Parts: sequence; C-alpha cells; structure tokens
Amino acid sequence: MFARKLRDARGDMSLRKLAALVPCDPGLLSKLENRRQAPSERLAARLDEVLGCRGELIAAARLDHAAASDADPWQTTELLNRVQASDTTPATLEAVHAAVMELCCAYSRTPALVLRAETHRWLKRLSTLLRRPVGLKVHRELLTCAGWLALLAGCVEYDAGMRASAEATRVAASQLGAEAGVPEIAGWAREMSAWYALTQGRYRDVLSAADRGLGTAGTAAVAVQLHAQRAKALGRLGDAAGVREALDAAGALLDRLPAPDRSDNHFAIDQAKLDSYSMDAYRLVRDDARAAEHAERVIAAAVLPDGTEVSPMRASEARLTLAAVAARRGDLDVAVADGITALRTERKSLPSLLLIGGEVEGELNTRYPDEPLTDQFRAAVRSLRA
Repeated sequence: MFARKLRDARGDMSLRKLAALVPCDPGLLSKLENRRQAPSERLAARLDEVLGCRGELIAAARLDHAAASDADPWQTTELLNRVQASDTTPATLEAVHAAVMELCCAYSRTPALVLRAETHRWLKRLSTLLRRPVGLKVHRELLTCAGWLALLAGCVEYDAGMRASAEATRVAASQLGAEAGVPEIAGWAREMSAWYALTQGRYRDVLSAADRGLGTAGTAAVAVQLHAQRAKALGRLGDAAGVREALDAAGALLDRLPAPDRSDNHFAIDQAKLDSYSMDAYRLVRDDARAAEHAERVIAAAVLPDGTEVSPMRASEARLTLAAVAARRGDLDVAVADGITALRTERKSLPSLLLIGGEVEGELNTRYPDEPLTDQFRAAVRSLRA
C-alpha cells in the first residue's frame, strides 16, 4: 500500500492520529504501511475516505490481492532466457512475423491467460529456431520477434494481476530489444513500466519512466503513448496544465506519423487510442466536457453498429469515464448502469479496471454513500477479484 506517502503528504497526520480517525490499532496500520499485512476491503475503503484518495487505496488493496496469486513469476522469463542463450539457425521469418503480428492484434479481444499460453508456445518455437546456425541478420530478426512477444506476454501477465511475472518479463523484453538493436522495444518496455507504476499509485515513477522512454524513443510511435502516460499521471496529481501540455505533445507527434498498418495491433498508435488516454486524463482534472467527448469517440470506434465490441477494454474504460461524469452531474442511475456494464466485460485488464473502478467508486462514495445503487457498484468492483 502507498498509504504512508499519502499520510506524509498531509503533514500533520501521524500514525496514531490516523488510527484514531479510522478507528483501528496503530500497530495494524504500521503493518499495512510496511507491507507485512494486506488490508481488508472495508479498512482500505475507510482509509481512502479519511485520506481523501478518491478510490486509490481501494484499487491498490484489490490489486494487491490479485498479485498474491502470482505464484510463478519466472515462467515467461525462463522461456526468454532460452531464446537469448540459443545458437543461431535459419528460419522461415515470414511465418514468424505473421504469427507475432496476429498475436499482437489479438490482444484486445483474447482472454489474458489464453493469449499468454499462445505467446509461450511461439516463444518455445523461436527458441528451437535459434538453436540452429543462421546468419546475423536472421538471428537479429528472430530476437526482434522474441522481443515483441515478450512485451505482449508482459502486458497480458499484468492484465491478469501477475505483477511479479509481468515485471520480470518486461525486463527480459528490454534486454532482447537491446540485443537485437531495436530501440522501439526498449521504449515500449519503459512504457510498460510507466503503466505498471500508474496502476500501483506511483505517479512520480510514471513520469520518470515516461521521461526515460522519451529520451530514447525519438519519433517512434511509442513516444505518443509515453506522452499520454504522462498525462494520466499528471491528471492524478491534479496538474491540469500539465495534462493539456502532455496531450498536446502526443497529438502533435501523432499527426506526423503514418497511419499504422493494423490499428488493432496493441503496439500501434492511432487517434482512437489517444482518445482513450485523453478521456482518462481529462476526467481526473474534472474537465468533464472534454472527458465525455473523448469517451464517446472511443465507444464509437470500439463498438460496431451491431453491438460487437472490437476493443472491449477501451469501451469499458470509456463507460467508466461516462459513469464518473454522470455521477458528478447528479445522475446516479446512469452512473451505476454505465459503471456496472463496464466492469462486466469478458476481456479485461484487471489493474486498469481496479484503478478506474476504484476512482469511480470514490466519486459515488463521496456523493451517494448510503444509496443502494452505490452498494451495487461496490459489489461489482469487488467481484473483479473473483
């Protein structure tokens, strides 16, 4: 938990004073702050209320429970080590490149653990290919493919709440990118570090990771997303001017880039993806008109006229944005309906939904703490752990 940072930021909030306000045993709070014990959901919600965290501690507590199930964090890394240690050999690169592209494009609609298993299968195949002698160019291309697969594996591991596995895989992906001589892979590894920090409430670390990534990304597409991650963090730090500056930088860079070959590639950047970051950042600085405008555009791009969702995770976050806007304008029925619909999506990123769902829950707790509809939304957020 990051309660200690929030308590320290209050200046006059000692451990004993916080315990008296909760109320609870100061010794218990000390264990929580030192990560020797996880908080109950009720205690996390009460701490969130006392410290004025807008749902951040609720989300962090639920994500910690999910991360506890990550029992084997080195599984993906072991496969990647085999790739790096293998001897070079010839391979049919066209089939490998096509498979990597299809897997990256399947990210938005394939359950996280299913996609992880398929990614592992291709990493094993790459390991076999690299055991045979090939030329340096082919070897680098195979390492590049392995780097993209590692990035994808790290994303889906984190989506599933496997925090330790995701970080180990992210580091291995960065190493593969360096070995292959592909700076863009290293840039995406930095972007992933920023995303991990964002969903764990380490907003200053988001800015540091994004800045380091921008230092090497140049004008690659990942730079757009690094600027957008900065906007998300700055929004949570309450820096409205910083949000606008970061999103303007992202938009200006996107305008200079060619359209991606496949917009559904998880590592491609287009306007719909930037809209999804913009709606979140504007929601956080309470620019509800812009937040709602971007959310509606995200839904329009993510949902086909027949109701088929081609980007269910983006659609879910857009509905949560609209839920927060509805709550602020006093429309509790719409807020809870949109929020619960968002949380029930089959393809989900657990950390992101817990973060944003927790923030929407914070809005409802502030405005409608005793309403049955608020209880329904709380229950829907709790069900994400199941």
